[in-house]
Amino acid sequence: MEDMAEKAPSIALEAVLKTSSDLPEDLPKIRGYDFNQGVDLHAVLKSYLTTGFQASSLGLAIQEVNHMIEKRLETVEAEENESGDSPSRPGCTIFLGYTSNLISSGVRESIRYLVEHKMVDVVVTTAGGIEEDLIKCLANTYLGDFSLPGKELRLRGINRIGNLLVPNDNYCKFEDWLIPILDQMLLEQNTVGTRWTPSKMIHRLGKEINNTDSVYYWAYKNNIPVFSPALTDGSLGDMLYFHSYKNPGLILDIVEDIRRLNSQAVYAKKSGMIILGGGLVKHHVANANLMRNGADYCVYVNTGQEFDGSDSGARPDEAVSWGKIRTDAKPVKVYADASLVFPLIVAETFALHADKLTAGKKTE
Repeated sequence: MEDMAEKAPSIALEAVLKTSSDLPEDLPKIRGYDFNQGVDLHAVLKSYLTTGFQASSLGLAIQEVNHMIEKRLETVEAEENESGDSPSRPGCTIFLGYTSNLISSGVRESIRYLVEHKMVDVVVTTAGGIEEDLIKCLANTYLGDFSLPGKELRLRGINRIGNLLVPNDNYCKFEDWLIPILDQMLLEQNTVGTRWTPSKMIHRLGKEINNTDSVYYWAYKNNIPVFSPALTDGSLGDMLYFHSYKNPGLILDIVEDIRRLNSQAVYAKKSGMIILGGGLVKHHVANANLMRNGADYCVYVNTGQEFDGSDSGARPDEAVSWGKIRTDAKPVKVYADASLVFPLIVAETFALHADKLTAGKKTE
């Protein structure tokens, strides 16, 4: 071996045996969970931080959400001690944005848990993110397969969302439930001057569904505002379209809602964004936080890439350039399907601190 080393070309030796520079002593060392310790899911998730790849991103996301919670509790406790009164705003206002497919999936139950126990303050979603929750209170969504042929499903009146199946009859039930509510909303607009906005409509639908499985029932009960500026982009839009022929005149004002959403950010003491997916919900939350020169905390969970210049795939650093995330923030992006990782995030953050977060809050 020594003879071979002596004969090896010096350029190869220098390339392979290049001397390393010293790394910082406090740099975390890569180490995963040792199952010789038994099965401890809390410890497994804690080990993600030093596992590498997206496991470490998930570990950092859990840290970031816990920072939001700590700041929320820390500030509230400090103000209560000084004044003896509960503050009008939380120490950290938490914005939760998510795309409609997550409500179609079982992630809905994780989201409902957060809203039910007043763990988030502002919700932003798409039209599907509203209607699919309400429809699930009327009829079931089923597990199918990604490979089921669209032509065959169409002939059977079955709609496919990835590997989820939604019978078209569900939307017929939704129409039967919704149209009388739209009639009543129009009557109130014309008789008592109610100015409807998407958020006010969602609040009303949450009241009318009166079902504890519903995200928006709890948003109504807990007075958590839910914003959906593209409320017409889905079955709700279909029903509004049909209603405009049957009983025309209903108006939804999006200007009032954008002022209300932006004000949630402007007057926040600290601001945290948790955004699942991309598109409208990602930008709508981030742009509201631009109004306060950026969010203090931020977690993105999506599979988008930035090479096409889309906002969906943009990394947090791009939002920093726009003033949507503060320059001193430590935002995290997890490149993953939210259905895999969001329940884990909730388990290691909100659910873990549920006693403190729900102290003094009554949920019916």
